[in-house]
Amino acid sequence: MNTEETVTSRRALLAGVGAVGAVTVLAACGSDDSGGSGTGGTNADPTEPAEEPGDDTGGGGEVIGKVGDVPVGGGALFPATEMVVTQPTEGQFHGFRAVCTHQGCPIASVDGGTINCSCHGSKFSLDSGEPRNGPATRPLTSREVTVKGDEIVLA
Repeated sequence: MNTEETVTSRRALLAGVGAVGAVTVLAACGSDDSGGSGTGGTNADPTEPAEEPGDDTGGGGEVIGKVGDVPVGGGALFPATEMVVTQPTEGQFHGFRAVCTHQGCPIASVDGGTINCSCHGSKFSLDSGEPRNGPATRPLTSREVTVKGDEIVLA
């Protein structure tokens, strides 16, 4: 074997090893979820957390809390179910996932007529979950709730 053939063989070997290494690294960076992009399979803003599938339907029939816990013109947090329930007007209840759509911080309070995130100051509407003050640009994830007797339950 002459020197030129040896150099070519070494180059081919190194190129092959490099290609296998690159494929391995890229595979390790991938995601095993069906969305593939890590953002829930959408072209969402990468600075905002992806929403989990099924968040809009909830667990069906799960008791969130008592009607008396949710003041008219305000709301209440239910950390055990990661929910915030509001009652903008008497008898009108709205449920939302208690996670800010800006960077995934937990909702901190419901006061001053808004649902509030303490991480970066986002505020959301009691009746729609729409952002009233940024930096959040997307509404809170709505979760349908109903009243059964004196209990608020996921629909």
